[in-house]
Amino acid sequence: PEERFSLAEPEWSDIHVVTGALKLFFRELPEPLVPYELFDPFIDAVSEYPQEQVERVAELVQSLPPANYATLRYLLAHLCRVMEREDVNRMTRHNIGIVFGPTLLRAEREPGSLAAGMARQSQAVELLL
Repeated sequence: PEERFSLAEPEWSDIHVVTGALKLFFRELPEPLVPYELFDPFIDAVSEYPQEQVERVAELVQSLPPANYATLRYLLAHLCRVMEREDVNRMTRHNIGIVFGPTLLRAEREPGSLAAGMARQSQAVELLL
């Protein structure tokens, strides 16, 4: 039997629960939304000059599998709506990058420097936004 729930239930009224569930969903995917083979190209794109960053990331986004592309597009549109309320929720582009970077872009194997990797992951999400 299919389990049903309602977002009107009290346990879903805390936005942190909903956000945590969303992040957990993406983190538990067998492969991240940005596939493993595109992790290094995305990270490399962040290291380029600003105009080249935008062009390269746009190319990479276009190369995503259709389902990943559609899901990423929908998620980014939602996150942009979240950013519109940053005066209330403090979710700036930078903060969203920090929160969602490691969830949406993961290396298949742990990189040597976790701090540097996380910074680049968050920068990639900021660029996407």
